[in-house]
Amino acid sequence: MHKKIGVIGLWHLGCVVSVSWAKLGYHVTGFDHNEKRIQNLQNGMPPIFEPDLEKLTGENIRNKTLNYSSDVKSLSECDFIFLCYDTPVRDDDSSDTSILEKSVEDIVQVMKDNSILIISSQSPVGYCSQLREKMKSYNNTIDLAYSPENLRLGEAINCYLNPGRIILGTTDKDTELKCTELFNKISDDIIKMSLESAEMVKHGINSFLSMSIVFTNHLADICEDKGARIDDVVRGMKSDVRIGSKAYLAPGIGFSGGTLGRDLKVLDLVNNESKGFAKIFGTIHEFNNERKYAILNKVDKILKGIEGKSLGILGLTYKPGTSTLRRSLPLEIVQLFLSKKAIIKVYDPKADYAELSHNPDFGIAENIQDAVRDSDILILLTEWDEFKKFDWSSVASLMKNKIFFDAKNVFDESKMSKFGFKYYSIGR
Repeated sequence: MHKKIGVIGLWHLGCVVSVSWAKLGYHVTGFDHNEKRIQNLQNGMPPIFEPDLEKLTGENIRNKTLNYSSDVKSLSECDFIFLCYDTPVRDDDSSDTSILEKSVEDIVQVMKDNSILIISSQSPVGYCSQLREKMKSYNNTIDLAYSPENLRLGEAINCYLNPGRIILGTTDKDTELKCTELFNKISDDIIKMSLESAEMVKHGINSFLSMSIVFTNHLADICEDKGARIDDVVRGMKSDVRIGSKAYLAPGIGFSGGTLGRDLKVLDLVNNESKGFAKIFGTIHEFNNERKYAILNKVDKILKGIEGKSLGILGLTYKPGTSTLRRSLPLEIVQLFLSKKAIIKVYDPKADYAELSHNPDFGIAENIQDAVRDSDILILLTEWDEFKKFDWSSVASLMKNKIFFDAKNVFDESKMSKFGFKYYSIGR
């Protein structure tokens, strides 16, 4: 008989985790304090867009493998409970763990004996051990494990159910065995370690990816200056077995969303507290913050001044496959253009403008043609499939100046030139 699973925190991560385990046939209860969100979920409406999420939510509710509740007592019969709140990120990219602490305080009061809380939320190194001590002081039979999420927005459900490998951090051997038995349902490659090591794995992966992005952007700028092509350079680099074909070497506008920045800030803070010499993490963070100004300068150079120019922006979410504008670097770049008195119209297929704290200072286009019309330049900031598949041969004539700046290197410059655009990209 399948164990019962609970999920705390029903935003992107929690909704994906709940439908994934329910899809596997487990009886899953999702909990969140937000009663309106619970009501919507019970009606099959998730709070955020993710491919197949709405469909699976409805199917699992109808199959009676999934239900949602705003009463924490609904988790009292669960054998495993996943803590899935997206750990909030402050404006400086530091972690706000208060929601995790509050959740643990709530849940320990209803957890049944010998049940396990699995932290999937982003946790600063050392934090899980602190939470475990608090839990054990309340009920010594319950325990805590840490298994960091490994999702990619737009592919999250497939990522969760086909993870390749799972990182599992525990302190107790029996807890490790129980969690291994559960996770074996989605992967037989489980890398086991201590809580602190598992937290550091997450920090290390995201920091390494951050470094790769910053490194490639700097390399691309030099290529652009010296006449080299960054795509050729990256192709040559990836051919080296010490780097490899899946290396994160894609030039563009930098990373955003808060996730990568949060791990850099954790390691930078730990280093500063210990008065260590590991200054690279803070430096990577600073370089990435500067990238948006490099994009601004590139556009300013192309247009010979931004003030009063009409900019058509393609993509505003921080990556394709999501509706969220939280911590979106494309949005920050748009704000920079506005500060230079540009006239802006934005088209994004899924952006949730309700997330903005005030009415936008830019126009919202209904479609690609609307964004193109009468613009001095088109700037691609988010590489949605809709943009990749669009017939660009039909729209250059709608522009004032037929300039296309591809800040994600999505398109082939010879084709775009044939379509009538003066085409610019990154590092080539």
